[in-house]
Amino acid sequence: MARFFSRFRSRDKPVNRTAGSSFTFYMGGSSSGKYVNERSAMQMTAVYACVRILSEAVAGLPLHLYRYNDSGGKEKATDHPLYTLLHDEPNPEMSSFVFRETLMTHLLLYGNAYAQIVRNGKAK
Repeated sequence: MARFFSRFRSRDKPVNRTAGSSFTFYMGGSSSGKYVNERSAMQMTAVYACVRILSEAVAGLPLHLYRYNDSGGKEKATDHPLYTLLHDEPNPEMSSFVFRETLMTHLLLYGNAYAQIVRNGKAK
């Protein structure tokens, strides 16, 4: 009788995901066996729409640079060197909106976003 029931396996039995390949343990796996990365996720319309809505919403917010004055209040620091980079145009190829939208997209998909200032020797 026990031999008859040995042919059947429980489908709800938990699977030990740490056994086997160390790649799956460190990099993660999926129950479907399909590999998911940033590029394949953006091909899903729901992921693309959510990333686009969040990125455009954050990029559309006003961005001003402030400094504290002597009385303890704040004032816009329009004469600060970073003000034109952040508020107007970070580089000749991007507007401030596109720059911030790109940073937010990288933050959402990759978990971090970086911007580097490369000086050209002309104080710009």
